[in-house]
Amino acid sequence: MNRREFVEALGATTLAASATVRAGAPGEFDPSEKTIAELMRAQAQGSLTAEALTRSYLARIERYDRRGPMIGAVLALNPGALESARRLDAERRAGKLRGPLHGIPILIKDNVETRDPLPTTAGSLALAGARHSEDAPVAARLRAAGAVVLGKANLSEWANFRSSRSVSGWSAVGGQTRCPYDPTRNPSGSSAGPAAGTAANLCAASIGSETDGSILAPASLNGLVGLKPTVGLVSGAGVVPITARQDTTGPMTRTVADAALIMSVIAEPTVHWDGIADLESAPHGLRLGVLPPPDSTHPEVLKQSPDWYKVLERQGFTLVDVKPPPGWATLLEDEFEVLLYDFKADLNAYLARFNGSLPVKNLADLIEFNNQHASQEMPFFGQELFLQAQSKGSRASPEYVKELHHIEDVADTSGLTAVFARYGVDALVASGNGPAELIDHVWGDRYENSGGWPPMCSAAAVAGWPSLTVPAGFVDGLPVGIHFVARRYNEGKLLRIGRSFERARNARRAPELDRHG
Repeated sequence: MNRREFVEALGATTLAASATVRAGAPGEFDPSEKTIAELMRAQAQGSLTAEALTRSYLARIERYDRRGPMIGAVLALNPGALESARRLDAERRAGKLRGPLHGIPILIKDNVETRDPLPTTAGSLALAGARHSEDAPVAARLRAAGAVVLGKANLSEWANFRSSRSVSGWSAVGGQTRCPYDPTRNPSGSSAGPAAGTAANLCAASIGSETDGSILAPASLNGLVGLKPTVGLVSGAGVVPITARQDTTGPMTRTVADAALIMSVIAEPTVHWDGIADLESAPHGLRLGVLPPPDSTHPEVLKQSPDWYKVLERQGFTLVDVKPPPGWATLLEDEFEVLLYDFKADLNAYLARFNGSLPVKNLADLIEFNNQHASQEMPFFGQELFLQAQSKGSRASPEYVKELHHIEDVADTSGLTAVFARYGVDALVASGNGPAELIDHVWGDRYENSGGWPPMCSAAAVAGWPSLTVPAGFVDGLPVGIHFVARRYNEGKLLRIGRSFERARNARRAPELDRHG
């Protein structure tokens, strides 16, 4: 099955979800920039139903994702979304509320398994037949809290672990996702669809995933709040892997409060974290370590970021300049070597779950599948990362063990742990990546693939510490964010810091989609 045949077949299954939705119908509810609390309140007051809200998002998807600027954030609509919304409305009328997301439509990145009649493809045609009878735990927790699974969001294929010349937001199944602030630019990745869809108000919120940067980077470049939780706080079962050591899912939202709410839903109840007692409480007296920006930081971000730090100081934080550990200079390269081993082992284990029902049973099969479907799978860039991973031995090899111990030390013991202790800080802060770069199917992502990324965020990814990005400003109309890192299971502290900055800076601004239509 080629891409066109697969998309046509998938379209037939999703037609029921959108057939009765008219784009931009007069009097239609406008969900733009509404918070989850506002949407819940409108439903509680009887001025809005889950079905009407779902229809409004479906209409926006038709108007802006399928037509107009053709953002391409939504890989597939859930044909059961409207029926799910109607069922939730009936439960509300009967006085039964499932939880804090009752009737709230959410997009889920298409590397997270759901029990809806849709495949979970990771953007690859090789997984076009990968249906699932059960939700991944993160999806199950959302649904148990009352969320409507609106559909699956596009991603950088295989979570951007296929080629060093990849184009963020492109997959063989979903095509190219575009930045809603400028459709000639890519939205970063690999959580491209969740980011673009949430920024464009195609959903109330979304779920992305990250190994290193895949939540924070696209959230930052699309004017969103993105939270990468402590690894293990959210179950990673049922998520197409790069490495279980670092992979995690997390919320991508338009406000810190929405991220906190979703985090409270998806966190595993058996894992202790500091929680959210009072998001609005001013965290006075906290010390924030300020890290220097990467050499590749945009000049306008360098110009603006001192003002961002002044905002934090006015909110009562004490800012301390921090010198990054020398090992962070090569952390991305060192991490990559370890990821090659992990990817091969974890992907082979994931594919083995399908008991031969897919055309690929392991990474070697996947490489051959891509060769046989090169015109659909590799029209712009290749699979050199797959080839490098396939050439690696097992994780029992001395080389792997040595490299793993090295990056764990550089990221954590001699890295974050040492920095926090030396400077006595409660969190770290750095200016974010961005702004979004032009879509370039010839050269690929030159900025993102060259390491233009705050090293503290990669250290947090490797060490499994939580990190957060919050909208901070704009460069020529394109969003940029500010990043924070805290100790393990300190998501609550991180969110309170982010909320304090958000409240004072108020930098979120919706994209002008009609201007690009």
